Amino acid sequence: MSGHSKWATHKRGKAINDSKRSQIFTKLTRAITIAARDGGGDPDANPKLRLALEKAHDASMPKENIQKAIDKGTGRAEGSSYEEITYEGYGPMGVAFMVTTVTDNRNRTVSELRNIFSRHGGSLGSAGSTAYIFNPDPANPSFYIDIEEQGVADSLNNLYDALDDQEDVQDIHTNFRVPESEGE
Repeated sequence: MSGHSKWATHKRGKAINDSKRSQIFTKLTRAITIAARDGGGDPDANPKLRLALEKAHDASMPKENIQKAIDKGTGRAEGSSYEEITYEGYGPMGVAFMVTTVTDNRNRTVSELRNIFSRHGGSLGSAGSTAYIFNPDPANPSFYIDIEEQGVADSLNNLYDALDDQEDVQDIHTNFRVPESEGE
């Protein structure tokens, strides 16, 4: 109950929503910058940029922010230099993870990812350690690991969520699945 001022309740809810929106905008800005840097600033000639712009429009990102990101990627504006890096690692039960990041600081990102993996019972692997599982299409790994135990499934889901909450992470691919029980 707010008492005399309903603004206090509204302010807390707004702060949470603004924080989530800011995190989404940061990820989208980096994706747009990388796409513009790699393929140019014309969305008609750059499908990666077109996809990033569609995601930005779906998230109601302001046009000024989109244009700044494109300008930064094409070199028309000064700013941080972002690079796209793929990290590979293993979670509990030997489950493979492939994590694509966009960062302006490699050392900070690898340190944060190593910390997330170790906190959740996994380890960051070397380059190529899981790539064979996710080639040629990362969304369709060459094999899956079925997780029967609920505790392990929860642990893997917590690792996935922690990676997803990390600011630099763009995409996460994994090769585990939880089989559906027939009794439900």
